[in-house]
Amino acid sequence: MTDTPPTAAPVAETTEKTIDWNAMLAPYRQPVAWKSGFQLASTAFLLALFWGLAAWSLQVGYWLTLILAIPASMMIARLFMLQHDCGHGSFFRSQKLNNLIGGALGVITLVPYAYWRRTHAIHHATSGNLDVRGLGDIDTLTVREYLSRSKAKRVMYRLYRHPAVLLLVGPTWQFVLKHRLPLDVPRSWKREQIGVQLTNLALAGVIVLMVWWLGWKAFLMVQVPITLITGAIGVYLFYVQHQYEDTYWRYREAWNYFASGLEGASHLTMPKLLQWATASIGLHHIHHIASRIPNYNLQRAYDNHPELREVTRLTLWQSVRTLRLTLWDEDAKQLVGFRELRAIRDRISAELEAGAAIMATKPEAVPASWR
Repeated sequence: MTDTPPTAAPVAETTEKTIDWNAMLAPYRQPVAWKSGFQLASTAFLLALFWGLAAWSLQVGYWLTLILAIPASMMIARLFMLQHDCGHGSFFRSQKLNNLIGGALGVITLVPYAYWRRTHAIHHATSGNLDVRGLGDIDTLTVREYLSRSKAKRVMYRLYRHPAVLLLVGPTWQFVLKHRLPLDVPRSWKREQIGVQLTNLALAGVIVLMVWWLGWKAFLMVQVPITLITGAIGVYLFYVQHQYEDTYWRYREAWNYFASGLEGASHLTMPKLLQWATASIGLHHIHHIASRIPNYNLQRAYDNHPELREVTRLTLWQSVRTLRLTLWDEDAKQLVGFRELRAIRDRISAELEAGAAIMATKPEAVPASWR
């Protein structure tokens, strides 16, 4: 079986200057109440169905419970995509309704809505900006930053970027622990901090009810695999949306919003069922240049505008291969893996021998304007 490389197109700094993306995509921004409502109700019903079947299957065999945990996890991931639309104000026309639904869904997805919405807004405003990293994204070092670190810190970064840590340990830390007590945000974010605690209280209430119904053992046997699978799905999708070979990273003075969306967000092609389950989030480049488009309008925008097809496209198999990419090569302007590090080190050896400083500035996690 042959494996063709991802198709990348020159959507470079010239494209966004010649196309008024805001005007072109404006017709797709209006949410339709019945479509949003149907998505919400049908997904919640399917989650309840698969969760209930998983609980019932404990009488049959745990192997069946683990199988049923997969579609249940997909429905929670889909509910997060709907929560994601609420956060962008694109699910309903009423922002109050978006916030109400988004907050309620946060109890199911384990993602506190107000806190996530603000960090995610920073992600959209700074994606691909080398001067602003560390909040709402996958930690990514440049080659020079990595080489400037101590051996211990390089080992820690290698562990962090290992697929097993990213997809197994990372989601558990993120969704089970970090989202319960986020310590990475300024104290001035009072509303977001209160939102986290309200989500925690509601979550505790739900757990008490479920334990009262099923008992601790049965509840954990069903919910733990669902939580682990959902977390892995969420982190993986977020990873492949921005971490691929010819993605976009620039320092602030050269950074461009539309270029970061078109070149720094992928189009992950999936079978129709998976595209439905993930609410078309694979069309991530469109979402990044027009985040107010509801998920159910993304495909229509893509179909109607050939300009939106001139981006990096990844198949599911190609997306798996991106997991080896770990460092940004500033000279080649591409993500590389640790196996390429020796060749890159040789290439810049003259610079190192000359004693030139290796840039390792600490990125600004929260821009001053967002505090």
